[in-house]
This record gives sequence, C-alpha cells and structure tokens, in this order.
Amino acid sequence: MNNPRPPMLVIFDCDGVLVDSEPIASRVLAEALTEIGFPLTPQQAIDRYTGISLPAVLSLVEAEWARALPADFVTHLGARDRAAFRAELQPVGGVAAMLARLSLPRCVASSGALEKIRSNLELTGLLQYFEPNLFSAEMVACGKPAPDLFLLAAATLASPPERCLVIEDSVAGIEAACAAGMRVFGFCGAGHARPGSAEALRAAGATQVFSRMQELPRLLAGPATRR
Repeated sequence: MNNPRPPMLVIFDCDGVLVDSEPIASRVLAEALTEIGFPLTPQQAIDRYTGISLPAVLSLVEAEWARALPADFVTHLGARDRAAFRAELQPVGGVAAMLARLSLPRCVASSGALEKIRSNLELTGLLQYFEPNLFSAEMVACGKPAPDLFLLAAATLASPPERCLVIEDSVAGIEAACAAGMRVFGFCGAGHARPGSAEALRAAGATQVFSRMQELPRLLAGPATRR
C-alpha cells in the first residue's frame, strides 16, 4: 500500500514498540514453563510467541505438550511478570521524546491484557501520551494476526483504516495491520530484535522498517515508500 497522505491516527503496539518488555516476558515465560516440565528457552519464547495474546500462547503450548497447564499457571505467571516488570521494565529508547513531539492522534493496540498495558505504560512514564485510548485483544473476538483489534481502534477513534498507520515489531502484528487495510511500519530497535528481524518484518508487509524511535517523525512526514 502506497499512500502519501499523512495518517489521521497512529496506532502503536505496546510490547517491543513502546516498552522493552519482550526479553523480560519471554524469560519469565520460559522459566515458568521449564519448571513444570515444558522446556523452553527465552529465545524460543521470543521466536514462537512474540505478538500474540497470552491465551493464544498457552493454547499453543498445551497443543504441543498434549497436556493441560496447571490450573494456577496463569495466576502464577502473572505474579512473576508483574514483579519482573516492576524491577526491570524500561521504555524503548527515545520513545518518550518522540511522543512528546508527535502531534498526530495516537493510541495503543496490544495483544496484552488491558490491565497489563496500562500498568506497563504507567511504570515507564508513557501512559500520559495515550490514556484513555488503550485497546486490548481482550476487547475483540480474534487477536493478531487477525485485523479485529486494529479495526476496533480505528472505528472507535473515527479514522478510516486507509488513513491509519500502525507501528509494530512482530510478524503477527504486521499481518494484522495489512489485513485491516492499514499502512504499517516495522520497528526492530527493542531488546528482542536480532539479525534478520528487519527482513522478516518487510516480508510480512511493512512499508518501512526502522530501529530508532527518533526516526519516526521524519518517516511520518514523508511518503510511505518501501526502502
């Protein structure tokens, strides 16, 4: 999609775009699953599960393991996540300064639970730039890579999909934005990015890929050309 008009709405993913949470969450998930007999490394967790909701992740784990997870696993994992985030979570480098300069309407649309989105943005000082425009996969029937979440955000904020621009770090998120008929930029500057991340995001449909949040205002000002 090549649309030189400026967007009416910028839709940001949260984890791996605004907050550098993926290495933390993947480590905690890998540790918790390994402890109950499903061996997993943090890198495997990143490779397999980045960009999709926790219920979808756990369904995939149960299907692969051919066993149900313990009844208290989600509660236990959530407590470990919260403790790790309180101790370690940081905003993505340069994101606060970029948001302070950004004049366009913006929102967050994330696969995470709404409570987690709000908490992580508050922990990192970013909530002020988005509240109340927070959208979670909990609000729709199908999460990413389905387009439902992005379409909900656009409809709620009265922005036609073709005038929305999505900022995503995962293949699932890129695919969801494309399915919604939206332009999408891939971001590969958070802690879980590795060689090949940019190429994977381009292959999924990102019209631009960038690694420094300071670049975003310049990219927003220009036409959406592939580079």
